[in-house]
Amino acid sequence: MANNFLQKLKEDKIIPFDGATGSLIQQMGIKTDTAPEMLNLTHRDILQGIGKAYIAAGCEVLETNTFGANRIKLNNFGLGNKVHELNCQGVKIIKEIAPEGVLVAASIGPIGKFIKPVGELDFNEAIDVFSEQVKACVDGGADLIIFETFSDLSEIKAAIIAAKNTTDIPIVATMTFQEDLRTLLGTSPEIAAIVLESMNIAMIGANCSLGPKGLIKVAEKMVKVSNTDFLFQPNAGLPTLKDGKTIFPETPQQMAKSVKKFISIGARGIGGCCGTTPEHLKAMLSSAKDKKPRKRKPVYGLRIASRTKELVIGNNNPTVLIGERINPTGRKVFSQEIINRNFSLIRKEAIEQANNSAQALDVNVGVPGIDEPSMMREVVRTVQSAVDLPIMIDSATPEVIEAGLSVFCGKAIINSVSGEEKKLQAILPIAKKYGAAILGLAIDDEGIPKTAHDRFRIAKKIMERALDFGISRNDIIIDCVVSTVSAEPELVLETLKAIRLIKEKLRLPTILGVSNISHGLPSRSLINATFLSMAISHGLDAAIINPYDVRMQEALYASAVLTNKDKKAQRYIERETKQSSTVVITKKEGEQKTVEAKPQSISEMIYKTVIEGEKEGILELIEKALSQGMKPLEISNNTLIPALEKVGERFQGQELFLPQVLLSAETMKIAFDRLKKEMTPAELSERTKVLIATVEGDVHDIGKNIVATLLANHGFEVIDMGKNISADKIIDEAVKKNVNIIGLSALMTTTVMEMDKIIKKLKEKNLNIPVIIGGAVVTQSFADKIGASLYAKDAIQAVERLKEFLTKK
Repeated sequence: MANNFLQKLKEDKIIPFDGATGSLIQQMGIKTDTAPEMLNLTHRDILQGIGKAYIAAGCEVLETNTFGANRIKLNNFGLGNKVHELNCQGVKIIKEIAPEGVLVAASIGPIGKFIKPVGELDFNEAIDVFSEQVKACVDGGADLIIFETFSDLSEIKAAIIAAKNTTDIPIVATMTFQEDLRTLLGTSPEIAAIVLESMNIAMIGANCSLGPKGLIKVAEKMVKVSNTDFLFQPNAGLPTLKDGKTIFPETPQQMAKSVKKFISIGARGIGGCCGTTPEHLKAMLSSAKDKKPRKRKPVYGLRIASRTKELVIGNNNPTVLIGERINPTGRKVFSQEIINRNFSLIRKEAIEQANNSAQALDVNVGVPGIDEPSMMREVVRTVQSAVDLPIMIDSATPEVIEAGLSVFCGKAIINSVSGEEKKLQAILPIAKKYGAAILGLAIDDEGIPKTAHDRFRIAKKIMERALDFGISRNDIIIDCVVSTVSAEPELVLETLKAIRLIKEKLRLPTILGVSNISHGLPSRSLINATFLSMAISHGLDAAIINPYDVRMQEALYASAVLTNKDKKAQRYIERETKQSSTVVITKKEGEQKTVEAKPQSISEMIYKTVIEGEKEGILELIEKALSQGMKPLEISNNTLIPALEKVGERFQGQELFLPQVLLSAETMKIAFDRLKKEMTPAELSERTKVLIATVEGDVHDIGKNIVATLLANHGFEVIDMGKNISADKIIDEAVKKNVNIIGLSALMTTTVMEMDKIIKKLKEKNLNIPVIIGGAVVTQSFADKIGASLYAKDAIQAVERLKEFLTKK
């Protein structure tokens, strides 16, 4: 049965998935005070009835009621020991009713916790959690696995790796997006598609999100950057509440109209999410009847990405600048900082290279005598928390490469794999497992070839082995190898010839570590820049260089104009006319750095440190400020809070995204925890008290936790009661602690009416405590209807609204 889904993909037709299950259960009035997946044991007939209705509507892939049945979520209900039973039974009860030709997809959703460095969950722990759930679903007889409604690239990568480690049945993966067409953590549809495609699974796509109109916008962006098959499952619009009931606005007829558009964009699978019913799916599939999948044009070019930034290498784009400075080779101070596990210099190098036009960063931690895999994990986390650039993991050791890839949330390049047989056997499986691109180094067991044709031969071998292993041609880049001109001048032209050969005959992008050319010569910058220009004229697509080398920067940008890769010289003109930064000339020949103006006062340094999220350095600055006689409240009110407000402004302007906001908040927390020790009881008691909780029946608390963190860092005293808290407990605690405001969160349409219940009880008890509400399904109109004092769409707005409210009050 496992191959039936792959067979469907080979057929020239649209694959019809089913719609929502939870919405129908809610309509039936079935309520539960435990995990929804317990219905797999208590209401088998109801779930089978829903499945039969979708079969009658024409659906050929039925999803199971196992979305949240991982041990972390089930532990919230004391059901952590029932992972296997609930998932296995969830699959079996649908398998029992599925006729021939109808497949069962085991539905698996997010764990409910962020993965490091955004959260506290370890990547390998996430793999273990997902593996347990996948195995149970496979034991139940699932035909395929569908990971859906994910917002975190790291988490969905962990889920896919877990499934691949556990089973060989097909995998489908979809993510969900917000109004700004990004996930909660800031990932765009394009980046989601780039990363998911690299994981080499059966189908990718998007679900839920913004109703059909919003999801069409997401679909258009995803399809443009990927060659894989797509599944789109819109919800029936954003839910509203009417007479205490959840209403999804999109009718079956309205949903049906969107189907033709999804198919014209490139969908291979169509289904529904929240609010869709068998009636919706019947209308949607009727609209798709006899429609053939669109024949899409292939997408070319190597695409890599961080969580929030994508980069295309090759395909006639300007030569990419990859920063080489995170490398201890020949740098004693840098090496010692790594040995001491002091990451401030690494963070500084990452930021300064980004400020100096680096588009990606090479990361190497090769210092003798250290635990290199552990160090690579820490350095990669440091780099991706400091800047939003894609990276290359630079190591000759497979364990180190895998360690770096396991903590990088996007799609990286492995630097490198040579034509040596043992290297190919060791590195290619790691690349495929983590969806990484490979840098093929044109050397083999005999060393660096003397001729361009021999380098071409090795490059071809690497490419063929990678293709045989299932790695896409789009995920291969070749390093033609730079030899030192002072030692082997005859090889320089061979390197350039090799670039042209590989570009023309293999159609692969090329890359060079340019600085090697000038080793041992004076005026190295001049040699480097001249050679770079020559290489670009031969078709070089990416250069690993020192971004501070002004001559190389000039050569890079000017060569792009002269090779007609910088249309209308836009990038060149922008660089030459840029006046916003201060240029500092370094002592080293040929270098200059573009850096921000250096902070002058201790307050300015604290402000900058919070904005950049440099938590390692904040305590030293706070101690210095206190030693200079600054008062704790002065530091907090005049420096820390304005810094976090600036972070909020940049978040609203999409200059920063949630991971950076949380890092700044964590940095501020370290500072504020130290300042609290110096504050008087009177100063501490002046803070506004906010009680915050997720309402009864709802175990989702990620959004609530973010709000609590930001409020605390803005000077509020936060009493966080946690999740699944009853109305009476919330009110009793609010009275006991004499709070100024109550904050309520709900993610599910089945639990939002608890907010109404709490507000009514407050009025019955004559308690005049303002209430602010928020959550994925909560809207301003709902807040107005139930009489909430305030509504906030996200954590940043929650802080702003509360401050405005208190000022007016």
